[in-house]
Amino acid sequence: MLLWFWGTAFLTVWVVFHDPSIDYRVLLVGAILPDVIDAPFGGAGAAHSVTFSVAVLVVVMLATIGHRARRRRWLALPIGMFLHLVFDGAWGDANVFWWPFSGSSPGDQPLPSIERGRLSVGFELVGLAILVWAYRRFGLADPRRRRLLWRTGHLDPALV
Repeated sequence: MLLWFWGTAFLTVWVVFHDPSIDYRVLLVGAILPDVIDAPFGGAGAAHSVTFSVAVLVVVMLATIGHRARRRRWLALPIGMFLHLVFDGAWGDANVFWWPFSGSSPGDQPLPSIERGRLSVGFELVGLAILVWAYRRFGLADPRRRRLLWRTGHLDPALV
């Protein structure tokens, strides 16, 4: 699943922060990163734990001390990862979500996005609808606005 996570992460961050200068490219990478990391290992593993997202947040905070612009850009990564956990329903498996504090191995559960089966098609359609809304809402048919998003990750401030 891709569109579900991208659409829900984009919409959530837009509704909560209403900030055109968040780097949406980094956010969208973070929104799929837990699946990208865990899928090769066959199931929901450490990247689907809240501990992993918190660790990435700590690394971003420490690596960007004294660099406000970099911090602003890279904070979008753990935000996207946290939102992935929310919209994947990762909390449904306490052993994975609370790993390593649950005291068990996180790797024997299937990825929640795969486990849903055909229901995933509906989720993907909802994600697509959100992205189509965003495309229209933020005037991304305009090549100048699309270039701004591709080059900087920012939305046109005139449309905020």
